[in-house]
Amino acid sequence: MNTRFYNAKILTLADDHKFAITEGELWVKGDTICYIGRAEEDAFAGGAAAEGVMAGSEPIIWDREIDVRGNLLMPGFKNAHTHTAMTFLRSYADDLPLQDWLYQQVFPKEGQLTEDDVYWLNILGIMEYLTSGITSNFDMYFFPPVDAKASADTGFRTVQTSGLNNFGGTVELMEENYHIVNEMSDLTSFIIGFHAEYTTSKELMEGVAGLAQKLKSPVWLHNSETKSEVAECKERWGMTPTQLTDSLGMYEYGGGGYHCVWVEEPDFEIFKKRKLTAVTNPASNLKLASGICPTKRFVDEGISMAIGTDGPASNNCLDMFREMFLTSTLAKVREMDAECVSADEILYMATAGGAHAMQLDDCDSLAVGKKADLIMIDLQQPNMQPENNIVKNLVYSGSKQNVKLTMVNGRVLYEDNRFEIGFDPKEIYAHANRIIRRMQ
Repeated sequence: MNTRFYNAKILTLADDHKFAITEGELWVKGDTICYIGRAEEDAFAGGAAAEGVMAGSEPIIWDREIDVRGNLLMPGFKNAHTHTAMTFLRSYADDLPLQDWLYQQVFPKEGQLTEDDVYWLNILGIMEYLTSGITSNFDMYFFPPVDAKASADTGFRTVQTSGLNNFGGTVELMEENYHIVNEMSDLTSFIIGFHAEYTTSKELMEGVAGLAQKLKSPVWLHNSETKSEVAECKERWGMTPTQLTDSLGMYEYGGGGYHCVWVEEPDFEIFKKRKLTAVTNPASNLKLASGICPTKRFVDEGISMAIGTDGPASNNCLDMFREMFLTSTLAKVREMDAECVSADEILYMATAGGAHAMQLDDCDSLAVGKKADLIMIDLQQPNMQPENNIVKNLVYSGSKQNVKLTMVNGRVLYEDNRFEIGFDPKEIYAHANRIIRRMQ
């Protein structure tokens, strides 16, 4: 599929986590961006479009030409921490602290899930991602090959990690899933991980570290999400979760943690030394009363950050616009400093920061040679006017209502409230409702 976007504003990544906006055209050949620049006739006159328009000695034949009408093309959001199939528990297990939420509500219901359930529930989550301009997610859930199949079947891009813990899974099964998912599709990949220190024995964690070293993989886990989690870990081991996992040799090839709310002084040094990424999940942390991530400290220390929604049972909305706003404003309130953490930095976390955490370096920005994972933002709506600063509009006033089009790997999967994923939305909704009703 070859697509020409014209009459566009185009958000490109500049130096030092800042963005620039140009006007012109963006061309997609297959799954890859092949040209960004002036309008076709101007480009030809200056000779600038030759490498973009020509495929060898032959001109590109467009399958579709899209008039962007002055709206914005930008890289898709990278949702850097999710449990997608938890869509079935949306608005089901609410208004509880984390431990009660997990052990009294979530785990018992999850124990009833089948592989078929997880397939359909993933597709429901993917649909919501597309409406929010999310072009890839970093998922942790059961049955990774099924999760991967849902992504491959819909055309969505998913990176997975393991939720291994004392209640299910083995290191051997994780290694098997690693190979299955990484070999299934160019849209699916797998990185080593486990649920959390408080749900996982030291023997299992040592096995994870050994597998990560064998496969040369980063390691990911829920890390320092609650104050009690850290206190109990220190009681058990005399160390924080970050110190413990580092002492086990987890991070020889990098990785990171989800939430990272209650990190302590030595933890920041480990994050810097091991080049780890902290993924903040502000809506989930607020809803579960877990706390506020020290975003400014991570940024000031030069530690990579990304943003995730967490799952639809603890959020309950898979909306990266809301997460960006909360990441920014919570940092300002936590520090009592309205200047801390710029809008450009927040947008970088939500796009390139997430891509790098997920090892999707060819999806991090709009540039020639990068994958065509992009979205079109409708600027012709009241919340996007006036255009004093488009990046700040995206972070502070942007909304899912502004997402006109979502393209993944060169395919338009969502456009003007219509899904092009090969499934009837009504079928997906019916499956989701049957699954949760069966568990009553």
